[in-house]
Amino acid sequence: MPLNIFAGGRVGAWQVERIEPVTGPSLPVVSRLAVLDGSRAGDVEAAWVLRGTTSYKRYTRREEQEALDAKQPQLGRPEATRAALIPITKSDAWWQLAQDERRDLLEESSHHIAVGLEYLPAVARQLYHGHDLGEPFDFLTWFEYAPQDAPAFEELVDRLRTTPEWGYVERDVDIRLAR
Repeated sequence: MPLNIFAGGRVGAWQVERIEPVTGPSLPVVSRLAVLDGSRAGDVEAAWVLRGTTSYKRYTRREEQEALDAKQPQLGRPEATRAALIPITKSDAWWQLAQDERRDLLEESSHHIAVGLEYLPAVARQLYHGHDLGEPFDFLTWFEYAPQDAPAFEELVDRLRTTPEWGYVERDVDIRLAR
């Protein structure tokens, strides 16, 4: 599983428009964000570094994955000049649940995957896992979208943050970006 690095500092392809703590403490304010693969970890001086890996789909059923694959656009589309990095830490209570219980909260109660599907292909996303790496954030969700799709992205995030699943979130930082 490849390691991905999000380095906040003075260099990077993405300009940081804002960093807002939603729940818990924020991250230090920076002007740029570099998105790197793990082999380039030493390439940038940063105020903060967040690490995560892409992984197997832990909570996604086959039919959901097929629907996601059919609608999910590739990251890096030229028109997608807006992005958001949303690092999230969940509570110990979340991690003490069995995987099937977490799945039930994620999809059966919160409809996380179904809601996300409604916003594809306008909003592309990639989930990175940091929990098993001992990182301060369990999940790093990267979103890319065109400027005209910003209202849809805001609606998506608002909907997800009102679900039962979000009751387990201890830390949520909203980082908005442009290139």
